[in-house]
Amino acid sequence: MNKKNILMTLCCGVLFHVSAGAQQLWPTVTKEMKPWTRWWWLGSAVDKSNVERELKMFAEAGFGGVEVTPIYGAKGYEKRYIPFLSDPWMDMLSFTGKKAQSLGLGMDMNLGTGWPFGGPQIEEPQAATKFFLDEIVLRKGSTLSFPLQNSDPKQRSSKLQALRAFTANGDEINLDTYVTHSSGTWTAPADVRIVALFSGRTRQKVKRAAPGGEGYTLDHLGAGSVQHYFERFRRSFAKQPVGVRSFFNDSYEVYGANWTDDFLMEFARIKAYKLEDHLLAFSGQGNDKEEEMRVKSDYREVVSAVLQKNFLLPFTSFAAEYGAFSRNQAHGSPGNLIDLYASTDIAECETFGSSFFDIPGLRRDSADIRNVDPDPMMFKFASSATHTSGKKYTSSETFTWLTEHFKTSLAQAKPEVEQLFLAGVNHIFYHGTTYSPADVPYPGWLFYASVNFTTNNSFWPHLTGLNTYITRVQSILQTTSSDNELLVYWPIYDVWHDTSTAFKQLSVHHVDDWLHPTEFYKQSVALQRAGYSFDFVTDAILGRSGVVDNQVITAEKAHPYKAIYVPTAHYFSEKTFANLLSLAEQGATVIFESLPKDVAGLAQIEERRLELQELIAKLGLKKDRENDYTRYGKGKIYVTTDVHSALETEEIFAERIVRTGLKFTRRKAGDTTYYYMVNHGKSLVDEEISLNVQGQSYTLLDPQSGKIFHLPTKNGLLRVQIPPGYAWIVMISDRRQSADRYHYANEWHDEPVFKNPWKVSFVQGGPSLPSPRTLDRPVYWTSWGDRVAQIFSGTGAYETSFRLQKDSNKAYLLSLGKVAESAHVYINGKSAGIVWSNPFQLEVGEWLKDGHNTIRIEVANLMANRIRDLDRRKVSWRNYHEINFVNIDYKDFDASSWSVMDSGLEGPVRLLTY
Repeated sequence: MNKKNILMTLCCGVLFHVSAGAQQLWPTVTKEMKPWTRWWWLGSAVDKSNVERELKMFAEAGFGGVEVTPIYGAKGYEKRYIPFLSDPWMDMLSFTGKKAQSLGLGMDMNLGTGWPFGGPQIEEPQAATKFFLDEIVLRKGSTLSFPLQNSDPKQRSSKLQALRAFTANGDEINLDTYVTHSSGTWTAPADVRIVALFSGRTRQKVKRAAPGGEGYTLDHLGAGSVQHYFERFRRSFAKQPVGVRSFFNDSYEVYGANWTDDFLMEFARIKAYKLEDHLLAFSGQGNDKEEEMRVKSDYREVVSAVLQKNFLLPFTSFAAEYGAFSRNQAHGSPGNLIDLYASTDIAECETFGSSFFDIPGLRRDSADIRNVDPDPMMFKFASSATHTSGKKYTSSETFTWLTEHFKTSLAQAKPEVEQLFLAGVNHIFYHGTTYSPADVPYPGWLFYASVNFTTNNSFWPHLTGLNTYITRVQSILQTTSSDNELLVYWPIYDVWHDTSTAFKQLSVHHVDDWLHPTEFYKQSVALQRAGYSFDFVTDAILGRSGVVDNQVITAEKAHPYKAIYVPTAHYFSEKTFANLLSLAEQGATVIFESLPKDVAGLAQIEERRLELQELIAKLGLKKDRENDYTRYGKGKIYVTTDVHSALETEEIFAERIVRTGLKFTRRKAGDTTYYYMVNHGKSLVDEEISLNVQGQSYTLLDPQSGKIFHLPTKNGLLRVQIPPGYAWIVMISDRRQSADRYHYANEWHDEPVFKNPWKVSFVQGGPSLPSPRTLDRPVYWTSWGDRVAQIFSGTGAYETSFRLQKDSNKAYLLSLGKVAESAHVYINGKSAGIVWSNPFQLEVGEWLKDGHNTIRIEVANLMANRIRDLDRRKVSWRNYHEINFVNIDYKDFDASSWSVMDSGLEGPVRLLTY
């Protein structure tokens, strides 16, 4: 084997002794630094002994907290159900919070059951609301009788809000005086088409509701409705302390809820014109498509503003009443996602589906994944809200439907969570864990959406490997601030200006519609690939920003930015353009890909158009120039399609690290800079690189092992040696840290020590333990032709002994080869560590001794083979209310046709020295 091949799979860092001073470079761990998990309470059928049992297991596995989310229950256990917010339920919540605190865990709570917000306190007047546009054709002389009825016969709370008649030649007849009439008629003076605007109810019920949480979905746009919803919780919480760290609101899946009863009044207040005066354009029935686009843009902007004012800001205020945070998923909302994310204390994004990584040996079976790839650029909407607001946490609902049930390995989770870290997320929530009493037969209670991070999962004994890795990375991400140099403006008005249906939700499932085609997205991807770091910025954020020392400050605790970049935007706010000029006047650098063409919306359009053109004229730029530049006050303004040249002119340089294939994010704490680097490629990265931030001392904090090393540099160049699937954290400081020097692998040798037979025995799992056996070399236990082994899920131990003439001048690397799916390595009776992800190797020198050595490799497989056997034998194990249990395509789940998954250790197991 040549040097490059061996280094491709080499774990970085020799495990020499590290001084206590160096170990202190890892921040003191808080509960937030550990991963948390969504904890589904099925039917709220919880009891104190099982709550305590599971919380202890969470703490031992390295979790930092739980998010209590009650949902539908399991059939046959109805007598155990506890109605949501009842006195017994509140007693269980209080007990859970106190027990969690005693174990060093935190507790969050979904402010509802299932999703979205709603419940029995929501009657039709407070329920999710929609508008109806009914069309009525009348001949001349025909009459219209009042009261008018909505065309939907199911509507019981329908209200007529506007009424207009249109003649064939386009004349409009205002019939709004008839809106409140409960009797009488109107006679058509000519052939007319009447458009009637009603408000009604979506009649959506809470999805996956728990007992006591059933009912209509809340009208999130209605101020009174929202406060009515909160009032039920205020009454319940008044009885005893809540003990909740944050209240959570799931993604905006309020389908068709595009209105509130006083929306016309809100619209007129915000836009200074009446929406009902443009009813034909709003309905899409007019001939003026330009007017239709502009009216719908104004409507969408008002929906965004009302959702923020009436729901998200009050939600945050409600949480503050109980000394808690608000945590919110804004994606799917019908509004400016960044501003909506920023309206609560913790912005939360989500991963849905599986990404492709070119890491050698990383399993990805197309039959076990959804046809959805998480887009890391989407994560930045949430982290940008956090960074530009100067807040601390960006959380994520993580691993939703990463793969099919029971087939997700810890190795598959690692690069997926690393994409979140790279995008600025620093507070991971697993999706998720189902509470399951000890007396429920295997596999216990389960939630219908994978991944199942349950205590019955056979990878549970090795979950500390993933959890510890996440904790180390988050310890750095949470004690530093982002060091992104650019603000990239999101042209939301270009998204809002179209003639599609008026209501426009921006969801993670439809980014190919509203995000991917935009110049904003294309330029953001290009900047990232070039090596620039940036956050997205909105009109509202720019409106409150200032400039200090030529850098843009978006909030008191926010990191300063070196420039603002505005991708091509057709529709633009004249107020935002004025704000950009003001920031430039104060010393900021503003780069336009092209100047905006027109103002957005319809309100006072001619006055605003004139204002925008007058502001553009202030720049004194020549219209026929593709690239132009001007000084403006203390700052500069560029108009250029070559943003990279403009940035380099301003001495804002891209990080050349991306040319190696590594991904990175850069963080700062005072005068110390951290680079989190990840190799998601297929080859070893072994190169000398120059980082943009230089310092006197470079230190490697290895998040996989926790070890710390001094990294030597030469002429400002740092050598990185990172195999596929591995990550480094490099700390740069002008103060030399106390740490041993890192040793790179330049020469290697394969030690042929594994000559003795291997004994395989089984430690834990089921349905029963296979019989032990002795092998010449390790092979998967599913290859033995033993049915008991083929249906087994759990842990098997591979053991052997060997002799070694140990050389104190060498480092020793244990390579496990193929592992299905994770392993805990013991050498000479001592734990050498958990190997849970690619490249499945471990530095073991400190545990080896001269002479006789023993090795024990405890391998855990997945749940798939045991579940397959249950379904082949038609054992009833899934029996839930509501959706019951579905597969990755939301069809009835059935594992009986699955092939047996490889399980155990295939090897080859090798000992390498360098």
